[in-house]
Amino acid sequence: MSQVTNRPYRSALYIPGSKERALEKAKGLACDAILFDLEDAVAPEEKENARTLLKATLAAGGYGNRAKIVRVNGFDTQWGRDDVAAFVGMDIDGILLPKVESAAMVEALAQAIPDVPLWAMMETPLGMLNAAEIAAHPRMAGFVMGTNDLAKELNTRFRADRLPMMGGLHLCLIAAKAYGIVVLDGVYNAFKDEEGLKFECDQGRDMGFDGKTLIHPAQLDVANAAFAPSDGEIDLAKRQIEAFEAAEAAGEGVAVVDGKIVENLHIVTARATLAKADAIKSME
Repeated sequence: MSQVTNRPYRSALYIPGSKERALEKAKGLACDAILFDLEDAVAPEEKENARTLLKATLAAGGYGNRAKIVRVNGFDTQWGRDDVAAFVGMDIDGILLPKVESAAMVEALAQAIPDVPLWAMMETPLGMLNAAEIAAHPRMAGFVMGTNDLAKELNTRFRADRLPMMGGLHLCLIAAKAYGIVVLDGVYNAFKDEEGLKFECDQGRDMGFDGKTLIHPAQLDVANAAFAPSDGEIDLAKRQIEAFEAAEAAGEGVAVVDGKIVENLHIVTARATLAKADAIKSME
C-alpha cells in the first residue's frame, strides 16, 4: 500500500511539453504540481521534439517544490515506450500513463521505469471498474481523473452537477482512499468561468478529491483556495485538539466543541487538517 503524502496537490496544471515559453513560465506559477504533457497537448509531428525539449528542461531544473509529473503517450502508440525510456533516472515525481484499464498496464509501466512513482489517468469505463486493482499496485502513487474522455465514453450530456459520471468518480475515489494514494479531479474546460470552476472545485473537495487538474493559470487561485483548509477549519481543528487533550487529562474519552461531540476520530482529522495547512505554508 502506498503512503499518503503531506505534499499538497491542490492544483495540478497541465503544461504542453512542446511549448518552451509555457515550460519556462510554469516555474513561477503558484501550482502545487505540474503535469508535463506529451500526450493530448502535443501534435503527432511534434512528439519527438517535445520529448527532447522536456527532458532538457527538467534536467535544467528550476521548478522548486512543485511536483513534476510527466504524462507520456500510451504504450499502444509509437511514442509511449520511448517517452518513458527518456525519463529513466531523471529527477521527477511521477510518470502518468493515459487510459489505464488494468493492473497489467501498470506493471508494464513499472517494468519500463524503475524508482519513479507511477500515476494513472482514469478515463474509461473499464478503468473505473478496475480502479481497485490499479490502485493496489505497490508503486501506484496517484489517480488523475480524465473527465473529458470519460464523458465521451459514457456518452453523457453536460451537467454542472456531473451526475452522469458520479458513479465512475466515486469508484476511483474509493479505490484511492482504500490504498492511500492521491486522487485528482478532472479539468474544468471553461477557463474563463470562475464561478463554474469554484462550484466544481468545491464539489470535488466535498467528495474527497485532493486537488484539481487545471488547463490554464487563471484557474490556480480558485483551486488553491478550494482545496486548502479554510481559516475556520484550522481554528476548529486547533480547538478540537485542545479540548480533547483536556478531556483526556481529566480521564474522559470525549470532549464537546461548539455543542458537538469530539472523539478520537475527529482528532485524527483535525491533525491532518493542520498538517495540510503546514505543508501548504512550506510551498510558499
